[in-house]
Amino acid sequence: MTSEAATRPIRLLIVDDDPLVRAGLALMLGGADDIDIVGEAADGSEALALAGRLRPDVVLMDIRMPVLDGLSATEQLRAAAEAPEVIVLTTFHADEQVVRALRAGAAGFVLKDTPPAAIIAAVRRVAAGDPVLSPAVTRQLMTQVAGVAPDGRTGRARARIGLLAEREREVAVAVGRGQSNAEIAAGLYMSVPTVKTHVSRILAKLNLNNRVQIALLVHDAGLLDGEEAQEGGA
Repeated sequence: MTSEAATRPIRLLIVDDDPLVRAGLALMLGGADDIDIVGEAADGSEALALAGRLRPDVVLMDIRMPVLDGLSATEQLRAAAEAPEVIVLTTFHADEQVVRALRAGAAGFVLKDTPPAAIIAAVRRVAAGDPVLSPAVTRQLMTQVAGVAPDGRTGRARARIGLLAEREREVAVAVGRGQSNAEIAAGLYMSVPTVKTHVSRILAKLNLNNRVQIALLVHDAGLLDGEEAQEGGA
């Protein structure tokens, strides 16, 4: 959010095909003074139309919906100019669709049984520009997607990583391992602000939305421990 946007409530769009889920989320999130629920949608197509008209800051997006699923809607939303942030709402920790949504630029995901306070905190974090995936969850995602990069993705990922300076590449690989900024700083003997600067440069150079996308790109390039050596010896 811009500094101007930070002075007003977070504009939130809720998207889920179950009216009871939408009602529950609206009741839960509507109690937060800094969150303004500007609309609700029952499928991805309706979400796209409402997002274009209502300009939400954050979209809480279910994945499995009729007409247009949340994955396709997320891809289209994130490809648009001045795109809202997207939090995926799911019943699964790290299935293939969640990973695809993260590749498309979703800032993270929350489970449908997440406590209300945690969902509110997630909306606030994403609105502030921070992903809602902890380093531990990032590591879990890397484990889930290990070894499933389609043919051609490795080469494309390595070409993109090749745009980075050596120190940026080292930081990117550390992000791929799910390390926090403090852990990266300690491991690479730099300050936390310097790590943050490198992460920002990586995002800008590679046209990525968040550090989760950095981690997925590093995985695709085979740069995590053991992957590069295995491919090099093949």
